[in-house]
Amino acid sequence: MTGYLNSAAKGLGLEKQDRHDDRYDIAEEYMEVVYKLWEGSWEDDAVLRDKARRLFADPTKIHRVRHKGRHFELDAYQLCEPSPQRTPILFQAGASKRGSEFAAKHAECVFIFGPSKKVVKATVDTIRRLAAAQGRDPASIVIFTVLTAIPGRTDAEAQAKLADYRSYISLDGAMALFGGWTGVDLSRYELDAPIRYVESDAIQSMVEGFTVADPDRVWTVREVAEFVGIGGIGPVLAGSPQTLADELEGWVRDTGIDGFNLAYALCPESFVDFVDLVIPELQERGVFKRGYAPGTMREKLYGPGKRRLADDHPGARFAIDAS
Repeated sequence: MTGYLNSAAKGLGLEKQDRHDDRYDIAEEYMEVVYKLWEGSWEDDAVLRDKARRLFADPTKIHRVRHKGRHFELDAYQLCEPSPQRTPILFQAGASKRGSEFAAKHAECVFIFGPSKKVVKATVDTIRRLAAAQGRDPASIVIFTVLTAIPGRTDAEAQAKLADYRSYISLDGAMALFGGWTGVDLSRYELDAPIRYVESDAIQSMVEGFTVADPDRVWTVREVAEFVGIGGIGPVLAGSPQTLADELEGWVRDTGIDGFNLAYALCPESFVDFVDLVIPELQERGVFKRGYAPGTMREKLYGPGKRRLADDHPGARFAIDAS
């Protein structure tokens, strides 16, 4: 809904994507429509599964959803019975000003990006502050930052592995990748020229992360390309299991994030190394689970019995009042 690729727009029969903030306006109305369907069409006891009477559901407890808005028009029933969660866990990615506002209102989990702790912390603080302004519990939003971990049995082994990976970076390829994400063509600039903020209709938060988000850090085109060349849009950490565990705990402590969206240098090697070397160290420290908690995804995040949207979530107001 808020994607930036024109190819995606053409796949939906559009000539090109709408402008950045306009896409979020469309997404706002879209969320209202799906909340009405997920939360407000079927009552909790609508499903009977009565084989004797050959009744799957009580039609008097399944309600028509009507919506007529600027972007969407609907006159229909939710086609299937609700899941135990009704509304699925809501993940969002995008930390531009408009994206952060959207996350603070709707998201339960947020994927963010930042090349440094300073940038990530600012994004986390903004989302939680905006959530509080929406009347939501700021701590209820689970925030993950993207990060690439390169483990070795020792620090020296990990650093040697990182140096080897870096020898294969293509600056042209990295700049093309960055341009595809952001709409900013870095090839027009000298490699050692500073990168400046340019507004676009693509991933604005990525350009902000290398420019205005931290005015004290001036990135050159070369530095951005080398950064993007391994792991993409997040920082790269290399070290022994103990070193990486220290680093990861430090990121959580210093930025206020809840976890990590792990990227990779090589697949599946980066993930296999992390599982084999780092996970046991994190488990020993008591900061990573040893098994899956029972219940739905929402219960795994928020605790037993918390299957449904929280009362302070905007989607909860569309729930049927069965009383």
